[in-house]
Amino acid sequence: MLICKVVKPLVSTNRIPDFEHKHLQVVLDGSTQKVAVDAVGCIPGDWVICVGSSAAREAAGSKSYPSDLTIVGIIDHWDPDAGKASVKSETIATSESAAKTEIAPSSQPAAPNSAAQSPAPGSNGGGKI
Repeated sequence: MLICKVVKPLVSTNRIPDFEHKHLQVVLDGSTQKVAVDAVGCIPGDWVICVGSSAAREAAGSKSYPSDLTIVGIIDHWDPDAGKASVKSETIATSESAAKTEIAPSSQPAAPNSAAQSPAPGSNGGGKI
């Protein structure tokens, strides 16, 4: 399945009879324009769910239908940029953390690790009871 944005209707007066009365829409998949059969009645500006291959033919009406992309749903609410901001901030935070680790001064002695020297609570410290 693909999430696409409907750009505009596509009008074709000369069509094979198998296309019947189905509407066609130009959709944007990333930066690529594609033509999809509109099985749900969407309008330009709608974000839609599209299926391809044999699922597209079946969703359009039958397996013999000549379609390789069919719109099967209109998305009620979806912000395409919402995920980009959090991924970008996580990438920046990870990069900053890595930079701080690399810049840490090596001339200062490391603090003793008290957890490594004393046994964890509830353990016998490796000795016999």
